[in-house]
Amino acid sequence: MATQGLRTIIVLSFILAIGFLLVILSAALWHNFLPLLVVATYIIAPLPNWICSQCGNPDDFIESSGSAVVDFGRFLTGFLVLMGIALPTVLAHSGAIQVPAMVMSILGGLLIYGTIISFSMFFREQEEF
Repeated sequence: MATQGLRTIIVLSFILAIGFLLVILSAALWHNFLPLLVVATYIIAPLPNWICSQCGNPDDFIESSGSAVVDFGRFLTGFLVLMGIALPTVLAHSGAIQVPAMVMSILGGLLIYGTIISFSMFFREQEEF
């Protein structure tokens, strides 16, 4: 059981490293730092969801069906993930970066965000009643 958890952490770390490598190479190969902005959006993206989920349900005994704070956190997270995809697209369309740099930046950013979400799901505490 412990080896399965260790194997999962190693695989997720490897995927995270590939994501960062793609984003760094998208900036380094074409001598333009603008694709690195994607890293900031994908690292910041899970924060609103986490913060709002902590603030959303202060009472553990009452389960609320809908909370505006949690929904707002999900909206901000979705906005930041979409911005991580749209920002390189707009930069490539305007000619600020090359199209291959855009593709590498988007793929690397999606790998980074997917790994962050997988880490958070892997380390989520199991609630038992």
